[in-house]
Amino acid sequence: MTDISSFPITRKWPAQHPDRIQLYSLPTPNGIKVSVMLEETGLPYEPHRVGFETSDQMSPEFLSLNPNNKIPAILDPHGPGGKPLALFESGAILLYLADKAGMFMPQDPAGRWEAVQWLMFQMGGIGPMFGQVGFFHKFAGKDFEDKRPRDRYTAESSRLLGVLNQRLANRKWIMGDAYTFADIATFPWVRNLIGFYEAGDLVGISDFPHVTRALAAFVARPAVARGIEIPKRS
Repeated sequence: MTDISSFPITRKWPAQHPDRIQLYSLPTPNGIKVSVMLEETGLPYEPHRVGFETSDQMSPEFLSLNPNNKIPAILDPHGPGGKPLALFESGAILLYLADKAGMFMPQDPAGRWEAVQWLMFQMGGIGPMFGQVGFFHKFAGKDFEDKRPRDRYTAESSRLLGVLNQRLANRKWIMGDAYTFADIATFPWVRNLIGFYEAGDLVGISDFPHVTRALAAFVARPAVARGIEIPKRS
């Protein structure tokens, strides 16, 4: 069995099942992407909660795995060539897990790259813009007198929802009938925008019926229902 005890992160979060993928995360949109993918693929894993309230993400042990101090991150004891692989950035982790499991990734090269472009659309647009809406609508930014920053991010988020809505107009999922990592990347953020951020009315979510239809199908999946609660609250 591959030994992962040399990785400093295992000192703070000891592995009870060191032969499994070690997941270091929280059920935020980016964290949910990876826990849902793990649940969907059935790859064996062990979740560890990285508590923001105790600044776990700033600990030397976590920074040894992800110097960017963001969740999620994984440590796979059975990486390429049978060697352990440490990986951060949720999009990269999704691609790795889809490739490892041979699931939720188009098999033809053209389709694969088309799905990758929609993953980049989420990583570069939906995630950052929706996150800014959350900051200015629900968190500290809501107290700013100047509402121009909020309105700027709201307008861009609505535009991005329009792009996604158009893509889904004649498709069940982003890539058509097949559910892929592009959906797993995108819909946790849509769910968070209209749920936790309470910004549905602000962005005009009712104007995007294809998005809300696909979101409903996403959250109805059993693996998603499990993944959105992982790691469990302490």
